Formats: sequence, C-alpha cells, structure tokens
Amino acid sequence: MNNKTTKLFVILGGFFICNALLAEFIGVKIFSLEACFGSESLSKNPLWPLPGFNLTAGVLLWPFVFILTDIINEYFGKKGVRFLSYLTVGLIAYAFLMINMAIWLVPADFWIGGYKTIDNMQLAYQAVFGQGLWIIIGSIVAFLIGQLLDVIVFHKIKMITGERYLWLRATGSTLVSQFVDSFVVLFIAFYLSGVFTFEMVLAIGLVNYIYKFVVAIVLTPLLYLIHNWIDSYLGANLAHKLMEKAKNS
Repeated sequence: MNNKTTKLFVILGGFFICNALLAEFIGVKIFSLEACFGSESLSKNPLWPLPGFNLTAGVLLWPFVFILTDIINEYFGKKGVRFLSYLTVGLIAYAFLMINMAIWLVPADFWIGGYKTIDNMQLAYQAVFGQGLWIIIGSIVAFLIGQLLDVIVFHKIKMITGERYLWLRATGSTLVSQFVDSFVVLFIAFYLSGVFTFEMVLAIGLVNYIYKFVVAIVLTPLLYLIHNWIDSYLGANLAHKLMEKAKNS
C-alpha cells in the first residue's frame, strides 16, 4: 500500500463503486429539475414537445461515475475499467439481494408504528428500498453496456488524437455511452415490463439524455482538475508511464 499507483487505483475505484451504488439507491426518488429552480414545468409550454425534466435522483451521481471511468481509463486502461465495472455490477446485485432479505425480515411491532410522521415503517422501508426486478436488471445491464462502450470510444478517440484533447476523448466517450445508457435502462425497466409505451421511453430517454449531455459539458473542467492532481501526486514520469501502459492494456 506504499505504492502510489496502488493507492491511486484504490482511491479512484472506491469513489467509482461508492457513487455507482449510491446512484442505484437514491435513484428511486423522482424530482422536478424545473421546480428546483423555481420554474414551471416545460411540459406546460406548447413550444416544448417533450415531457418536463422529471429525473431520478441518481443523475446527481452518474456523471461523476463516467468522469471516474475516463480518468481510470486514462491511467489504468481498459482492463482497469472492466475490472471495476464487473466488480461494481456484482456488488450492486449483492446489495439488492441483501436489501430484499432485510425487507423480508418480519418487523418488530413497536418499530412499525414507532414514528409519529409515518404510519407504517415497514411499508415505507419497502417502498424506498424495494425496487422492482425489472428496474434492477435494467440498471445493471445499462450500467455495464455504458461502461464497456465508454472504454471503446475513449480509446478509439485517443488512437486518433494521441495525448492531446483530453476533453474530446473523455466528453465524447461519455456522451456516446450516456446516450445508450439513457435508453437501455428505460427500455428494460419500463417497456419490457409493460409500464411505458415505446413512445414514452423515447421521450423520457431523450429528456434524460439532454440533461446528461449538458452536465457532461459543464463538468469538463473537473476532469482536468482531477487529471492535474493525479499528475502532481504521481509525478510526471510515473504518470506518463501509467498512461503509456494503459494504451496497451
């Protein structure tokens, strides 16, 4: 653990997994982006053909997951990203299993009605944590496809541009992978389960992607800040060796 490279991978991997897990669990809440800024829903505007910006709370964290994907890709290559992606999928599945076991446990009588503002804590607990099987499958499949696609696009752009234009390979790969991710999760979780029509999936997916597109652009400076910190932490020579090795991993 005295090795700087090992420490860096643990730090980046820890934040990567933590953000992905948190995004899955807070994502059960749907919020209105317009209302957060004190505006009326765009769905009421006749000039806006799409639904309003009603998004899952998970969108707060997913952009950071994809930034970390690009940073890990830059220094540890495809193998590093794939290892963490497969590990994260396994941990998400494990977490959902443990949560469903916790929901299954018979609650104590005093706990069910032990909160003045909540009549039935068991139902509240189940409503927040007990996501449907289709949603779980959709989110895991979308995450894995998005991650693997991000890796491929990132390295394709890097092969063309070389070490230049970090913003292009990072933002470009994120925009492509987020586009696929936005529609895959909705298609599996809500279309295959019969909740949404195909037209609704396209409309809601497009709104989600517009948000992710804007956030990916806005967070580009953060990518450079993290990149510069890592170069400073590792030192120019070690950072360069890692990036060279990452090309062929």
